[in-house]
Amino acid sequence: MTFRNSLWLIPMILPGAVHADAMADAQALIATHTEIPVFVPPGEPFDARSCMADKSVFSIPVSMTIPFAVALEDGMARAAAEVGFEYTVWETQGGMDSYIQGVDHAVTQGYDLIDLAGGINPVWIGPQLLQAKESGAVITTTHLYDETQEQADFVDASARVPFSSVGEILAAWAYVETEGAPNVLIIGSDDVLPTGPFVESIQDQLSTYCPECEQQYLNVPLAEWGTRIQSGVQSALLANPDINYILPIYDSMSQFVTPALRIAGVEVPIASFNGTPFVLDMVREGTVKMDIGESLGWAGYAAVDAQMRQLCGLEVPEDLGIPLLIFDSANVETAGIPANFDDGYGDAHIAGYRALWMLD
Repeated sequence: MTFRNSLWLIPMILPGAVHADAMADAQALIATHTEIPVFVPPGEPFDARSCMADKSVFSIPVSMTIPFAVALEDGMARAAAEVGFEYTVWETQGGMDSYIQGVDHAVTQGYDLIDLAGGINPVWIGPQLLQAKESGAVITTTHLYDETQEQADFVDASARVPFSSVGEILAAWAYVETEGAPNVLIIGSDDVLPTGPFVESIQDQLSTYCPECEQQYLNVPLAEWGTRIQSGVQSALLANPDINYILPIYDSMSQFVTPALRIAGVEVPIASFNGTPFVLDMVREGTVKMDIGESLGWAGYAAVDAQMRQLCGLEVPEDLGIPLLIFDSANVETAGIPANFDDGYGDAHIAGYRALWMLD
């Protein structure tokens, strides 16, 4: 079991250091993410169909064995079909060789833009992407960097995700749910690029709300979720039986947290992020308390908007701009029974992007 910042955080409290309106602030932040989102244009309208008439995009997902990646690619493919330009998904199963082969194929076929989607760090295949740029291709990423992170030098544009903002919501939720006395176990994976700012955001926000409250971080590499999360949670609960909230920052981790709670014979609420359908089903069943969702259909349209703006010489938004929606027992059934990646968020983005791209 590996811990980062695993000492209990009990800093000295100076006079006036406690945020007097912490509870009100936390409740207000939560409230802003409980309503069906409205569409906010990420830029000026443009004639997308005319601009993209002779352009093509080649997308390399992290792995088409991951439902999240499949749903994100489906959203991007639907958006490209609306506009009517060539959009190709490289059917990778993951792995460096597959990513490199994808870049080589895109260069050989003369694609205008190569997008790394759903978590591929471009540094992993930097030499190949540099060669692609030399051949004239534009390089972008989708759903990789946090809003606070700088993209690699050879990347032209990044459709960032507000992981740091998600961290603030998770901290607010734990603070409110524990009536201002959180004793929190945060679980993350330091080998996943946005984890650093994501976890730091939770830690900083909790410390702002409650400097004297306890928090602990458990780092489990992505490849070891199935073997180390359960044992790590069990060890943490044994060392500190007063833990009253668990925040696995990527919601698929939750499936390995719940067995640890059953074995320990305790009920500790769980809140997380991503809106993965099986976790939303866990919310409906009461196994998980809350999940912050993101519509991957909306994310797909937003990503294609950023790609087109890059190819059309327009200003590209700094992030995907997709809304974050809290799912709990009050609204989780709107995500479908069983849940899916798109229901529950409304469909304002479809008409919104069609108008933005001058398709209507």
